[in-house]
Amino acid sequence: MPGDSEDPNEEVQYHVELTEGDVADTVLLPGDPERVEKISEFWDDYEEKAYHREYRTLTGTYDDAPISVTSTGIGSPSAAIAVEELARVGADTFIRVGSCGALSAEMDVGDLVISTGAVRQEGTSDEYVREDYPAVAHDEVVSALVAAAERLNHDYHVGVTMSADGFYTGQGRPGFGGYQAAGSEDLIEELEAANVKNIEMEASAILTIANVYGLRAGAVCSVYANRATGEFRAEGEYRASETASLAVKLLAKMDAKKAEEGVDRWHAGMSLD
Repeated sequence: MPGDSEDPNEEVQYHVELTEGDVADTVLLPGDPERVEKISEFWDDYEEKAYHREYRTLTGTYDDAPISVTSTGIGSPSAAIAVEELARVGADTFIRVGSCGALSAEMDVGDLVISTGAVRQEGTSDEYVREDYPAVAHDEVVSALVAAAERLNHDYHVGVTMSADGFYTGQGRPGFGGYQAAGSEDLIEELEAANVKNIEMEASAILTIANVYGLRAGAVCSVYANRATGEFRAEGEYRASETASLAVKLLAKMDAKKAEEGVDRWHAGMSLD
């Protein structure tokens, strides 16, 4: 077959430089490599497994549950590469841990947004599946994130996210010299009217690819910017990191409960205590 001589998927993965056994079943996916160590501050222990390009990976335990984190860089193309290669070395659950812009004045900077699904305004997922295929978070991951936020007493919102390819014009901001892309001046109002909660740049690709491959995925983002009020502060990343880490522990409990009951899906009738 054409391209066989350039197959990058043998043993050590080409971009993330990981091999089977380097990561836990569940991997947290921040964008910024510097956020990797901030996330691991909540863990019992960890070891760096690889650092290549934008992809930095640590693996350890959180409350005795195996856990990994891999940074993806900015945007859906690099996030898709991370999911592809992490799945190839054994990961089956992915949680995006990021920052976002909120679309309602009722949402505060520092709040968390837990995605139930995403508007696919990025182009990467179009290369996997038809454009009307939904980007949906796995219900078990959503449940674990909500339960974690509740237990940690963090303010949070649950709903639909929009994922864009660009930070400026793609999110309704002016470009260089005040340039306005067609339709950008109405973007925020249209999304808020449709009850979309937030904007970021990776979730819809991660959710779509995970669904296509039969894997689990979700997203929790801290609100840095409120697009309705114009407020901006880099706040809440530790809340998102702590919430995602606890969610991994809760997912491990869900999986253990499913195994005990001999079922394939966890549901609300199964206790996590």
